[in-house]
Amino acid sequence: MRWKGRRQSDNIDDRRGMRGPAIGGGIGVAGVLIYIVVSLLGGNPADIVGQLGSSSQSQSQADLDPEAKEFVSVVLADTEDVWTKLFREKGKSYVRPKLVLFSGSVSSACGMASSAVGPFYCAEDSHVYIDFAFYEELKSKFGAPGDFAQAYVIAHEIGHHVQNLLGTTDQVHSQRNRVSESQYNKLSVRLELQADFFAGVWAHHAKEMANLDEGDLREAIGAANAIGDDTLQKKMQGHVVPDSFTHGSSEQRMRWFLKGWQSGDMAKGDTFSASRL
Repeated sequence: MRWKGRRQSDNIDDRRGMRGPAIGGGIGVAGVLIYIVVSLLGGNPADIVGQLGSSSQSQSQADLDPEAKEFVSVVLADTEDVWTKLFREKGKSYVRPKLVLFSGSVSSACGMASSAVGPFYCAEDSHVYIDFAFYEELKSKFGAPGDFAQAYVIAHEIGHHVQNLLGTTDQVHSQRNRVSESQYNKLSVRLELQADFFAGVWAHHAKEMANLDEGDLREAIGAANAIGDDTLQKKMQGHVVPDSFTHGSSEQRMRWFLKGWQSGDMAKGDTFSASRL
């Protein structure tokens, strides 16, 4: 992925070093698994605030890397360019979201969250939140290294922003208290897989500007595979419970990302009408 020296977004809110109140103790591997399952790609941190501990107060290696901010700024700029164009083609206006960089803990319109929550999108303030420490976990604990694996995480969260602008997020969240937990989980899976699809759509249109190739595709697929519900449940409990899935299996996540990558067509990502996920 070519990113050095390219346009950077100015919609970055760097709050690193501005730590909020501590929320409990440190987190281990189990905590990392939990925060990915709940919210890596779109979960609401308010659902689990208070149940998870804060991350270590020490800065991550990525946090200290001066190029880390430049990288996410370039990726965010690419999402802005692609989605502005795609929305304009549909006669709509794309409202650019903020990307908040934090370390340790952060206050959002969705509640106070520790790093244990992982990267998340808050529909209440239209902000994406990322602690660079997560990228270290993605590489070292989940075997998904590479700059495009990191870009995929951002693109997925921006996919949730696209859903919010289109009204899809509100439609799904309105069903939370109207259907059973199992039924709502299924809706959540469809929401998450569509965000994966939108990440693929972005990648399709960013291929030329970012000089993406098959190696980048493998990195994104590797990340999608590593954070599938079935893969994470096997790590955590040794067996899989499909009814409890909230994000989709590894196979589903990879397949919907690939579908977006190959087509680049927003209209082909209606996961809510798809007979096969």
